[in-house]
Amino acid sequence: MRSLLSRPAVRVAAAAAVLGVVLLQVGHGPFVAGVRSLDASTLLLGALLAVPATLASAWRWRVVAAALDAPVDTGRAVAACYSAQLLNATLPTGVAGDVHRGLAHAPEGRRLTGLRTVAWERAAGQVVQVAVLVTLLVLLPSPLRPAVGWFLLVAVLAAGTVVASSRRWRGAWDVLRDDVRRLRTARVLSTVVTTSLLAQSAYVATGVLAARAAGVTAPLATLVPLVLVVLVAMAVPLGVAGWGPREGAAAWSFAAAGLGAGAGVATAVAYGVIATVAALPGLVPLALLARGTDRRALSEEVARG
Repeated sequence: MRSLLSRPAVRVAAAAAVLGVVLLQVGHGPFVAGVRSLDASTLLLGALLAVPATLASAWRWRVVAAALDAPVDTGRAVAACYSAQLLNATLPTGVAGDVHRGLAHAPEGRRLTGLRTVAWERAAGQVVQVAVLVTLLVLLPSPLRPAVGWFLLVAVLAAGTVVASSRRWRGAWDVLRDDVRRLRTARVLSTVVTTSLLAQSAYVATGVLAARAAGVTAPLATLVPLVLVVLVAMAVPLGVAGWGPREGAAAWSFAAAGLGAGAGVATAVAYGVIATVAALPGLVPLALLARGTDRRALSEEVARG
C-alpha cells in the first residue's frame, strides 16, 4: 500500500477522482468563485501570514535536526522551507519539497539522516495539528464533534503503520527508538509544540482569510474547526500538491456545519491560490541552488580536463 500511494500516477488519479466527485456535487461555480474572490490585498496579506508560519517551521526543523546531529543554520533553514513550500504546492507528489530540503541540507554522507530530520519535523507538526483539532471539536459545540472518533482512529492507524513498517527493515526500529530518545527531551518537545502552534495559527489565519474572501461570514468559533479539518486533509497522501483531499474535506465539513458545500470548495480553492502565491519567494533559493549546482558541475568537468 505504501509503495502504491507513493506513485505519482496514483496520487493524480486519486486527486482527480475526488475533484470529479466534488465537481459533480457543487458544479464549477465555487471553483471559479474561489479564484475570483481574491484581490491583491488578500494575496499580500496571505504572503505576510506565510512569513511567521515559515519562520516557525524553520525553527522547528532546526531544533529537530540539531537533536539528530544534523544541524542547519537559520538562514538556510528558512530558505529551504520556502523552497519546499513552493515545490510542495506545484509538484504532483505534494512532498517533493520536503524530500528536496532533506537531501539538499543533509550532512555529508548522511542523506537518510537529512530525510529523517524533515520527516520528524513534519510529523510533529501534524500531531500537534490533529491534537488541536480534536480538542476544539470536543470543547466547542461543533456539528463535526461526532467525527472526533474517526480522526483519532486515523491518527492511530497512521502511527501504527509507521511503526509496523519500520520493523520490516533491519536496523530501522533501532534508529527509530534512538531518534525518539533524542527528541523527547523537555527542551525539544516544548520548542516543537510552541513552533507548531505558531505555524498552525498562521495557517488557520490564512484559512479564515480565504473563507472571508469567499464570502463566508460564519463566526470564528464555527469557522476555525472547519479550517483545521481542511488543513489536516491536506496532509493525506492522495492528492496533487494538496488539491483533491482539501476540496473534498472542505465540501464535507462546510456542508455538515450548514454553510454549504459550495462555500467550502470556494474557500479551499482560495486557500490553495493564496498558499501558492505566498510560497513564490522560494523561487530565489531554488534558483541560487540550481546556479550553484551548475557551477560545481562545470568546475568538476574542467578539473577532469
